[in-house]
Amino acid sequence: MKKTVVVTGASGLLGRAVVHQFQDRGDEVIKLANSRAKKDASYTKLDLMDKEAVNGFFQTHPKIDGAAERRPDVAEADPEKAAKINAEVPAHLAALANQRKFLLIYISTDYVFNGKNPPYEVGDQPDPLQMYGRQKLDGEKAVLAEREKGAQVTVLRVPILYGKTEYNAESAVNILKDVVEDQSGKTYKMDAYQVRFPTNVDDIGRILYDLSHLDKSLPAILHYATPAPALTKYDMTETISKHLDLPIKHVEKDTNKPGPNATPRPENTQLSTKALKDLGIDVGESKSFDEWWKDYIEETK
Repeated sequence: MKKTVVVTGASGLLGRAVVHQFQDRGDEVIKLANSRAKKDASYTKLDLMDKEAVNGFFQTHPKIDGAAERRPDVAEADPEKAAKINAEVPAHLAALANQRKFLLIYISTDYVFNGKNPPYEVGDQPDPLQMYGRQKLDGEKAVLAEREKGAQVTVLRVPILYGKTEYNAESAVNILKDVVEDQSGKTYKMDAYQVRFPTNVDDIGRILYDLSHLDKSLPAILHYATPAPALTKYDMTETISKHLDLPIKHVEKDTNKPGPNATPRPENTQLSTKALKDLGIDVGESKSFDEWWKDYIEETK
């Protein structure tokens, strides 16, 4: 059955992928954005921090929520601004979901965990190490409080993201392509300590579509990550350089634990997808990191 879906943050890396997944399968999608809507009439302008405007917009319909400040360094540098988008906005949307009876899926992060005891199940105790993780956890608590009051609200935690970007800095993974291609003589130090589980935004879009079309109630919290081996940022850089056929002698492998002045990041926050599998969701339908980059670089030559 076709649905009407609202995607917040629709002009961003994840938002665009979610929009495509739903539109390609025939759903009606309302794309919410703020600054992008001024330039592109296909977007509906809405400032999510304007409560009156948000109240005036939302009607009863299914909804996917994908607006968030996903850069940990930004959250540390301007915690007040980041807190509004990562905690206050989802709290307001969850209250509206309860009042107007629509489904809300709140996108959270693996950074709610400290990285000491992976893999993490949905019921494991969060313990974020930095401001970004704490704010996203606050967002989780806010939306789940509305669930306790009867709202259709689910938290979907995901790891570091990559995909087809408009510019490489949209993703902490894609920006490594810029590093590899910078053959100017500049040197870079690349983390080879923390392991990540890079996940393609198209796969998350597919999971969100499947969840929103399930003929059953969703649990409070779910985890998704692409089924792939753990990779450090240096490992990712090597993969990208292989498919670009460029050397990375200018990239220094850094195996040291981050110092006390760095934004703290967990060592390994692998997410278990058992809860998704228990719902009958196919979590294995995706290209490997290596395969995706091979195809993507071929396509963009």
